[in-house]
Amino acid sequence: MTDQTSFDTATRIAAGDDGTNYDNVAVALHWATAFLVFANFALAETWDWFAKPAKELMEGTHMSFGVLLTAVILARLVWRWIPGHQVPSLEAGWVKLASKGTHYLLYGLLAAEAVLGFTFRWGAGRPMEFFGLGIPPLIGEIARPLRGELRELHEWIGWAIVIIAVLHALAALYHHYVLRDRVLQRMLPTRRL
Repeated sequence: MTDQTSFDTATRIAAGDDGTNYDNVAVALHWATAFLVFANFALAETWDWFAKPAKELMEGTHMSFGVLLTAVILARLVWRWIPGHQVPSLEAGWVKLASKGTHYLLYGLLAAEAVLGFTFRWGAGRPMEFFGLGIPPLIGEIARPLRGELRELHEWIGWAIVIIAVLHALAALYHHYVLRDRVLQRMLPTRRL
């Protein structure tokens, strides 16, 4: 176990954490990630059901949520890397390895999803929408066939993220209801003194 500095202790206290649960900031970022992932997936899977004005609004919202999700993921990583915000695992052995592997896989897929989303949008020479504002392209235009392949890969990765996230949630419920441990409870919002 590493020694905590007074800064580490102060940031944990400010975040409302006693060292055994995830702090309120980590919990909020986790649930924001979950909401944005499922909202974006639902938007992408249903916008073809609607007429052009509604579809365009849904696509714009999808992009805005994608930009927001990218920011949330970056904030989660930064928050996690700040000394004093690491929480020891409750699992051991292969369960611990599976848990860590799942988390790393989700982070990797979310990063790939964000890069692909920005790349095929900017590769079309169009700004990325963010709640009515345009984020100008940081790359040049790319060929239409390659953009189509990137878009298709973006869709497949979206499905993979949702499937893994659902399995992740089912595993948390298994921990809570069958194993009766604190894995799920540590990621639920709590009132702290």
